[in-house]
Amino acid sequence: MRYILLDKITEVVPGKSARGVKCVTLTDEVLHDHFPDYPILPGALLVEAATQLAGFLLEVSAAQRTAGTGAEEGSRDQPRRALLVQIDRAKFRRPARPGDTVEIVARLASALESAAQVEVEATIDGDNAMRGKLTFMLKEVPSALLHEQRRYLYRLWTRDLEPEVIIP
Repeated sequence: MRYILLDKITEVVPGKSARGVKCVTLTDEVLHDHFPDYPILPGALLVEAATQLAGFLLEVSAAQRTAGTGAEEGSRDQPRRALLVQIDRAKFRRPARPGDTVEIVARLASALESAAQVEVEATIDGDNAMRGKLTFMLKEVPSALLHEQRRYLYRLWTRDLEPEVIIP
């Protein structure tokens, strides 16, 4: 099973924030076992959805910084990828159930050249469902397949965004 948990990115301000959506449906296989008579999206997967959005924000922000320096596109051997290294203060207040649209926001809290912290929150119908702080390392990963998969996924998530986003 793949854990691609965002359905769409609705807004991105590189270097600042991103917003995305996860629509919870009974086609999410994990709901059949968690729990059979009371299906809810596991909290760990809600954090994973926020992690995917935060990682996208960091990678797009790094790509824009590189583009903004006048560096030739593709001059870096490998784009830097966001690797989650710590989950801090994750709190859950409301379960996500089939039929819910989970709105996720990621805000850059602090950043260094090779690390960053992102504050994340998820809401359902305006109610807080989850909140936490994630720490990432930004690292060159020597995997052409990884980069190809990320670019494909990022293009799908952002297909309706204007202006177009620089995909790393």
